[in-house]
Amino acid sequence: MALQVFTAVTGAGWESELVGALDRDDHGVTVVRRCVDVAELLAAAATGTGQAALLSAELRRLDGETVARLHAAGVAVVGLVEPGDERAAQRLRQLGVVQVLPADADPQAIAAALRDAVSGGPVESRDVADLRGALPAPVAPADEPVPAADGGGRVVAVWGPTGAPGRTTVAVGLADEAARLDVPSLLVDADVCGGVVAQVLGLLDESPGLAGAARQAGAGTLDARALVSLAWAVRPHLRVLTGLARADRWPELRPSAVTTVLEEARRLARLTVVDCAFSVEDDEELSFDTVAPRRNGATLAVLEHADTVLCVTGADPVALQRCVRALDQLREVLPDVEPVLVVNQLRRGPVPGDPREEVAAALERFTGRRPRVFLPADRRATDAALAAGRTLAEVAPGSPLRGELRALAAELAGVRAPAAGRRGLLARRAG
Repeated sequence: MALQVFTAVTGAGWESELVGALDRDDHGVTVVRRCVDVAELLAAAATGTGQAALLSAELRRLDGETVARLHAAGVAVVGLVEPGDERAAQRLRQLGVVQVLPADADPQAIAAALRDAVSGGPVESRDVADLRGALPAPVAPADEPVPAADGGGRVVAVWGPTGAPGRTTVAVGLADEAARLDVPSLLVDADVCGGVVAQVLGLLDESPGLAGAARQAGAGTLDARALVSLAWAVRPHLRVLTGLARADRWPELRPSAVTTVLEEARRLARLTVVDCAFSVEDDEELSFDTVAPRRNGATLAVLEHADTVLCVTGADPVALQRCVRALDQLREVLPDVEPVLVVNQLRRGPVPGDPREEVAAALERFTGRRPRVFLPADRRATDAALAAGRTLAEVAPGSPLRGELRALAAELAGVRAPAAGRRGLLARRAG
């Protein structure tokens, strides 16, 4: 059966000739609709009559959300660019189009790419492989720091239950301590319910930050240079991408755009620490509408794409109960995510006996996993840092909490801590 294909390559001088060539029987492709704009393409995709779409980079109003909606409708996407147009090829890849070919490619090679996009398997055609290799892969600017040849920076998500378990304190502390260990770090405030990283660090919270990066990611124009321009340079090796100035702006953080931001962050920093919102509900009331914005989508995207997820919980009975419920929800929505338990604000009083042993035993009993990290309560130090809009290292360098965060940051970044500290805590993943 011939592959049913939509085209949206209007404005290109080669469109008519290409469509006619693809419609030939020996290619196994049938063009069922030639769309003139994004709106018509999305409407056609919603009918379920096509399996793939052939797009040109010049298509007006083409963005990451369009590609995401096509994928949600079960339509695979292949992009075409003018021969030698490296910028257009990079933009399409950033929008989520994996298969990108030059417009002068042989129709048989384009048909093979369409079939491969639908099947999700590797391209067997040598011609297609050669054509794909001729187009540039997206890279960071040469004058920006790149952690590895493959842009393999690590992403750490700091998440936890509702309440105030100290997610932001932990996220800020980890990013700051990693930077002080000479690890290029990026702190991202992705809390869609009320991010306060900017306030904690005394930064102007009206800057575009993550929302600006998400807008550029949706338009396919985000790269390492643009990300640098949107992030505050707090100190050497530490940049901060501030969050939403108001919680009602959460629709600006589309999951696909947030994912693209994280991909660019990996190229910019060796360690990216993301402060997440607590809620991981799958917005069931909107599940019938796959294109509706979802408030928890940004949080789920971060948790799904992070290399390490830290679940931060308080050490009192109420916080522990919330943690148990939150982990149950996370297991239902993202069963493949295995968070590392971090017990924050550990102190005597809220639980009888040895607080470390009691808390560890309770969490193991109700969640099946033991905490790997314990952070002591140091209210005086955290209050001083918050009042001054500075970090623990600046206002309380000798704080026990600061020492534990420093050791944890060293492990996450894969570097040696300057003082004897915890070893191997994150190597033993819960499970």
